[in-house]
Amino acid sequence: MRPIVIGVAGGTGSGKTTVAHEILERVGAEHITYIPHDAYYRDHSHLPLEKRDQVNYDHPDSLETELLIQHLKELRAGHPVEIPVYDFTTHTRTLQTRLIEPAPVILVEGILVFVESQLRDLFDVKLYVDTDADVRFIRRLVRDIEERGRSVESVCEQYLSTVRPMHLEFVEPSKRYANVIIPEGGFNQVAVEMVAARIRGLLEDRER
Repeated sequence: MRPIVIGVAGGTGSGKTTVAHEILERVGAEHITYIPHDAYYRDHSHLPLEKRDQVNYDHPDSLETELLIQHLKELRAGHPVEIPVYDFTTHTRTLQTRLIEPAPVILVEGILVFVESQLRDLFDVKLYVDTDADVRFIRRLVRDIEERGRSVESVCEQYLSTVRPMHLEFVEPSKRYANVIIPEGGFNQVAVEMVAARIRGLLEDRER
């Protein structure tokens, strides 16, 4: 039977990944295939490092969404896929890929997953994680410094020049496509449990 495909969107630092992991834990990781949209950033190894730093990574064109769409269609048809592995410290794709097997639930997470209609139309359930801008910025600042080797100055400059404008132009408007809006992300245990219960119910219906 065709898998249930779930999209989780929201601004940078909103708690999308936390919500996705909460769903994995509550529903059971054995039932779910998890795909981050971030894995599909286009390769920029042909550019010098200083040029790579200037790319607008918050614009939809920075992602190879057409490949994600192809992979989702293959997974829905019951076929495994090899998704890219992206290195955020060098802004390049590695030579490795990650094997993704079909599962009853496919969970796709990313800031721009509701922007393009061809991708959006593949989702059976659309969740938007809504968190205040100041909280999102602080989370992004900490993450980019600790995990991606960025400086405070570079994170702030990127946030003001591309992250915030692209959020207002693309991410925030995509909220209107969501079936469920989750305020405060993974900290909203009531909302997360309601979503997980709904997914468990869909799985039970599917098995019947």
